[in-house]
Amino acid sequence: MGYRIVVAGATGNVGREMLNILAEREFPLADIAVVASSRSQGDEVDFGETGRKLKVQNIDNFDPTGWDMALFAIGSDATKIHAPRFAAAGCTVIDNSSLYRMDPDVPLIVPEVNPDAIAGYTKRNIIANPNCSTAQMVVALKPLHDFAKIKRVVVATYQSVSGAGKAGMDELFEQSRNIFVGDSAEAKKFTKQIAFNVIPHIDSFLDDGSTKEEWKMVVETKKILDTKIKVTATCVRVPVFVGHSEAINIEFENEISADQAQKILREAPGVMLVDKREDGGYVTPVECVGEYATFISRVREDSTVENGLSLWCVSDNLRKGAALNAVQIAELLGRRYLKKAD
Repeated sequence: MGYRIVVAGATGNVGREMLNILAEREFPLADIAVVASSRSQGDEVDFGETGRKLKVQNIDNFDPTGWDMALFAIGSDATKIHAPRFAAAGCTVIDNSSLYRMDPDVPLIVPEVNPDAIAGYTKRNIIANPNCSTAQMVVALKPLHDFAKIKRVVVATYQSVSGAGKAGMDELFEQSRNIFVGDSAEAKKFTKQIAFNVIPHIDSFLDDGSTKEEWKMVVETKKILDTKIKVTATCVRVPVFVGHSEAINIEFENEISADQAQKILREAPGVMLVDKREDGGYVTPVECVGEYATFISRVREDSTVENGLSLWCVSDNLRKGAALNAVQIAELLGRRYLKKAD
């Protein structure tokens, strides 16, 4: 036995990564279908490194009846149309867009952090995947919160261009090449030149001066981890192709030392502690690409507050920030509720 799985948005960055991870983790499949918009109908995509090619079907004409789960990576507009249709047909939707994240009837899940919340999926037959920058942060925060109870988090992100899709990656490549040969580096996807630059602006601006990306980190952390935690974020786009980094400052209610935090993080699920306090004894985005873990480095005490720590957090945003987390949710749903893999 196994599961009948649909990957929606299979031609995009995240959709392709979903296929790679399903293959890598040998997800128990009875059948797999890949769907996308009509523009991609008939195209073929690789099912990881299995050598198997999958033909893309038009999501508009796809009948989800009889399929167990659908991993959605198609953006909020298309999700709004298709997720209710799939869910009503009995196919549980695991959605990577922001559409349902703050819906009180839709669980927002990071399996290492709040697996029990998945029980709420039956209300709408939809499960939300968090924002990429939130996902890696809460994996780092959860074990520390369990030990010393977090009061406040101040985070600055350094987010790669792949978070803006293929167009973002293409723009960084083209601008870098153009600058080297003396051509124009016109900004199209981003609001300013991204090559050899950083842009303190991701998503749209809100009335209070923050951006929607920053708002997502605040409200999603509260929903996933603890509503009482105060969070402030500054989200920055940087000229890195894959891998989000975060400088996180944490204030706790109870005492916790850097040594205690390192010991806790060393044992925490989904975390890889690399913190040697020497040249190169930390992880950068280059090293995290293609990895499952959320990497933690630079753990140190903050003497400016009573119980404070600072740390550096890096993860592959296409994996833990999106595709891997979605597949982990599918694994969790299968183990706890659908139980077709026995």
